[in-house]
Amino acid sequence: MTERQSLIEWQDPAPGVQIMPTMNGLDYLQAMIDGALPPPPIASHMKMTLTEVGPGTATFVCEPDESHYNPIGTVHGGLVCTLLDSALGCAVQTTLAKGQGYTSIQITVNYLRPVFAGAGPLTCVATVTKPGNRVAFADGVVTDASGKAVATATGSLLVFSIA
Repeated sequence: MTERQSLIEWQDPAPGVQIMPTMNGLDYLQAMIDGALPPPPIASHMKMTLTEVGPGTATFVCEPDESHYNPIGTVHGGLVCTLLDSALGCAVQTTLAKGQGYTSIQITVNYLRPVFAGAGPLTCVATVTKPGNRVAFADGVVTDASGKAVATATGSLLVFSIA
């Protein structure tokens, strides 16, 4: 058996967390993409990167590898779900004013086909279907490198004050 290992490194998230209440969600996420703020540590663990944001939308790219495999030799659905949950949340975050945060209430994922290590990069695009001051709703789709949809999701997210 050949040994495999992965080294996970991340930046201190504290500077971003401290400044977040002073910025609207879109500007905060754009600063993260631009490298002015650190990405969240979960991104390193899951090998995903926030690549694009706009009003009501967020795009992530993920590079699955065999370290993400489940017992049957496919990428674990939890990776795909985490990718979708992150994209839905960030899409909602783009609609938030200074001093607002969010957390997932519910996410429904439909897995359409298996994902293998060679299928990447996966691209996940999420769009807000209904912004809100208390609850917001978003949809997302994950596609593989060939453009085939591998999963979709709908979610609801609680919006709250962080100031």
